[in-house]
Amino acid sequence: MTHPAPEITPQIVADHGFTPDEYDRVVASMGRVPNMLELGIFSVMWSEHCSYKSSRLHLAKLPTKAPWVICGPGENAGVIDIGDGDAAIFKMESHNHPSFIEPYQGAATGVGGILRDVFTMGARPVANMNALRFGEIDAPKMRHLIKGVVAGIGGYGNCVGVPTVGGETNFHKAYNGNIIVNAMTVGVARQDKIFYSAAAGIGNSVVYVGSKTGRDGIHGATMASAEFDDASEDKRPTVQVGDPFTEKLLIEACLELMASDAIVAIQDMGAAGLTSSSVEMASKGGVGLRLDLDKVPVRETRMTPYEMMLSESQERMLMVLKPGREAFAEAIFRKWELDFAVIGEVVEGGTLTLTFHGETVGEIPLAPLADAAPKYDRPWVPTPKRAPLADVPESADLGADLLALMACPDLASKRWIWEQYDHMVGADTVQRPGGDAAVVRVHGTKKALAITTDCTPRYCFADPVEGGRQAVAEAWRNLVAVGARPLAITDCMNFGAPTRPEIMGQFVGCIEGMAEACRALDFPVVSGNVSLFNETNGVGILPTPAVGGVGLIADYDRQMTLAFKAEGEAIWLVGAESGHLGQSLWLRECHGREDGPPPPVDLAAERAAGDAVAALIAAGTATAVHDVSGGGVLVALARMALAGNIGAVLDADALPDAAAAFGEGQGRYLVTLPADVSPDQPARRIGTTGGNRVAGVSIERLRAANEGALPAALTGAI
Repeated sequence: MTHPAPEITPQIVADHGFTPDEYDRVVASMGRVPNMLELGIFSVMWSEHCSYKSSRLHLAKLPTKAPWVICGPGENAGVIDIGDGDAAIFKMESHNHPSFIEPYQGAATGVGGILRDVFTMGARPVANMNALRFGEIDAPKMRHLIKGVVAGIGGYGNCVGVPTVGGETNFHKAYNGNIIVNAMTVGVARQDKIFYSAAAGIGNSVVYVGSKTGRDGIHGATMASAEFDDASEDKRPTVQVGDPFTEKLLIEACLELMASDAIVAIQDMGAAGLTSSSVEMASKGGVGLRLDLDKVPVRETRMTPYEMMLSESQERMLMVLKPGREAFAEAIFRKWELDFAVIGEVVEGGTLTLTFHGETVGEIPLAPLADAAPKYDRPWVPTPKRAPLADVPESADLGADLLALMACPDLASKRWIWEQYDHMVGADTVQRPGGDAAVVRVHGTKKALAITTDCTPRYCFADPVEGGRQAVAEAWRNLVAVGARPLAITDCMNFGAPTRPEIMGQFVGCIEGMAEACRALDFPVVSGNVSLFNETNGVGILPTPAVGGVGLIADYDRQMTLAFKAEGEAIWLVGAESGHLGQSLWLRECHGREDGPPPPVDLAAERAAGDAVAALIAAGTATAVHDVSGGGVLVALARMALAGNIGAVLDADALPDAAAAFGEGQGRYLVTLPADVSPDQPARRIGTTGGNRVAGVSIERLRAANEGALPAALTGAI
């Protein structure tokens, strides 16, 4: 080392997010006191956001393999076989903390980051999804946050030219201090043109491409690994700034270069920027890297090595090229008006060496930064079981309760949101937002991908194990309902502070339930993300293990929708009967109660009901299908009626009470069949399509309540 290390004070250590024990580990791994640059690099790589130090132990319990899984967790995104030499590549990630501080750019750069995770593996992005959780609409700043996040998602996705085809949005007071913004991207690639991130080839060039590096986003990963407090507004400079037009150029340039044989490895610069991309590429390849920071393209003057390595400026990639291919690659990126710079080389050994102005300014062993980063088995306690509902209320008027539910924030139409997204760009969207799952054609084929995002946090809070099972099961059910074969999931694990045993217990319980459901439904996890410390002044969010599911439809002409198609068809309820009202939206919205256990998830029954519905769709006998979830059977009927503009005439005593009408028992579907057809599996006929009412309420009133509620709430109108 040619630069003496400045004094590292306990305050500097704390400001970088280290505990005293962690700092001692840094010193031991270095064999000396680090300098500020090296301390900053350890800080971001050992943050929760990058190292998963509190979650890695438990994430290993999730099933990740199946015959159709090409690449599971560990790369930029998961990869599955969708036949004919094609692959689907997808992942979901969080941008919660940045979106709370600066909603437009926080959400926009969340979209940009997940797009890069997918196209860095060689896929052309074909669809964006999201999973959003907001607080009470009347809470301070909440309208500003909602409008900013939606505008950011639309602004970035619309400009980059990838359709945002669906998602989910819920509201609860637990998110007043921390909103949840999870973004998902799905792409399609040829299986023989998938790119990975492990650096290789001693002497090969390390190349920086894309936008220039600025000071935005410095310590963004560290900020995203800490809870908020009253000074959180001061963290606004750690939020990145996105440029979707540059991202579009970067997609096209990368895919053009990927059509050649020039690339050895490629990695996007996401959280922790140049630090994480270089460390991950080198550690996965078992090699070292030497980087000359004088060659990094910068857009601001007098940037220091610390700022260059920790910046999270957007629209940047790092790659290793084959010998002699530098000029060829540079010509492509210059054509697309992007920066291109050879900034280093692959070297022997396991060290990251950084030079600046001709001097070595950082020299760090790679193993402690990556595979040997801290891994904690944090103390945890199981969530106590909820007592069964006592004093179960009854409905005085099922129709009035239905109207109230259809207008509540969770069930109200999200048209105001998704109409701000271009969900048709690319001309491959074959099922628009509003159904059970989005459906996007695999361009030039009859195949289509079905995509959904799902989670019911109120269930996870009441019973994390059942809630984890239900999140996976509902994603599986939504894919089945549109005629897809469910193949795999990505997840985004959003929780409070893992240093609190009760929060860690929520995480462990949700993982247990998710793993059980994935195994029972042959629905492996191929990618994901963990976002912890989602709390403000010690008040955490509901446990929110969001699940993004992907399935395959062999022929999109055989897809299914939820809309009633004609009058006079029989409506069947497929699946086990259940009048479970614990944790139901009816109990919360109509009676102000959030008590009782959530509905149990019988995974064998879930599988049987789904297989039965899939058989009806495959046989061509089903005319409409919708899963039963929040709000129960009567809400599901109302959604089908609104989608088809046809009412439902219920059989006598079909839904005799609130439990039958609004209970949220799992593993159930509503299916319409021609009047002379009956399902082979256990099912109950509950009515007939026809007329213009559901439970005595006209379709016009239902539509006005459902579609008008969210816009009215966001403008403050009554």
